[in-house]
Amino acid sequence: LFFSFLFPIIFILVFGFLSSTTPVIKVAFAEQSSNQNELYSKLLEKSNLKIKAQPEKISMQELEKGHITAILNIKEVAPAAYPKYVIEITTSTAAADRIGLLQSIIQQVIAELDLVNFPKRPTYAFMQKETLPGREYRTIDFILPGQLGFSLLSAGVFGVAFIFFNLRQTLVLKRFFATPIKRTYIVFGEGLGRIAFQMITAVVILSIGHFAFKFTLVNQWVTFIELMVLSLIGLIVFMGFGFIVSGMAKSDSTIPPFANLITLPQFLLGGTFFSVEAFPKWLQPISKALPLTHLNAALRDVAFEGQSLWQVKSEIGILLLWGIGAYFFAVRVFKWE
Repeated sequence: LFFSFLFPIIFILVFGFLSSTTPVIKVAFAEQSSNQNELYSKLLEKSNLKIKAQPEKISMQELEKGHITAILNIKEVAPAAYPKYVIEITTSTAAADRIGLLQSIIQQVIAELDLVNFPKRPTYAFMQKETLPGREYRTIDFILPGQLGFSLLSAGVFGVAFIFFNLRQTLVLKRFFATPIKRTYIVFGEGLGRIAFQMITAVVILSIGHFAFKFTLVNQWVTFIELMVLSLIGLIVFMGFGFIVSGMAKSDSTIPPFANLITLPQFLLGGTFFSVEAFPKWLQPISKALPLTHLNAALRDVAFEGQSLWQVKSEIGILLLWGIGAYFFAVRVFKWE
């Protein structure tokens, strides 16, 4: 029922939301740009333009990395003649896939102004473009962290759930209960086994991505170690959900539905294949509340941006809060038999 009905329906809904969403182009305005004109006002009205108000130094850094498409500078040319303004577009090679759409939006705004206000005069404004070198943000740089995050989520939930349920079903945990061993040690011991195996998997995924497909590791070995630390934190948090599933499951056939209720929404909404910002605005808060979203964001920021673990402390903090809640609930539903 789940895989033949619910899974396809959810997939259709998610991709339906994506296809009905207008692509959003992020831009910033130069500090000296003129904003007392109709051109500026019209650009602000465009729903598919997201204006980022930030210092120009930060805008230049984001432009180099392809996080924004362009920096716009509206300059007055001739107050008493036409064209009145020139809009200078500073873009980079990292935004080559989006600059065409931005230019068409600006040209549409200029055409609207020409048609309404100046039908018999020269154009209201014209464009000038400058392209700077930038770091290419390739598909692998987005996809690989998402796949690594989902691999950790699946291993933490499905792996732990099936192992602990099997231990309980075969009465191994019941025999442990007759010994002086504490449940904490059992959880810790089994957890170490899953961590060791899955961390090897993380090494393989990162190695194949980097050496075979040139996945970006900005600071080389330092970045690799930081990614492994993030993977460890994510895996420990996700294992808490696995303990919950194993404690709540009445039979091995009920584990997949329980586990999928945890993993599937995060797989689709956690930024695994596409940015959370591609979803409708009402859905984005839900996506941003999921732990996998924050793990994926932290992995990408460290790998491509070169940020340190301290700089992604907010994502780590949210992950740890999820972990505390998960393990608290896992202890409550733990069963020896």
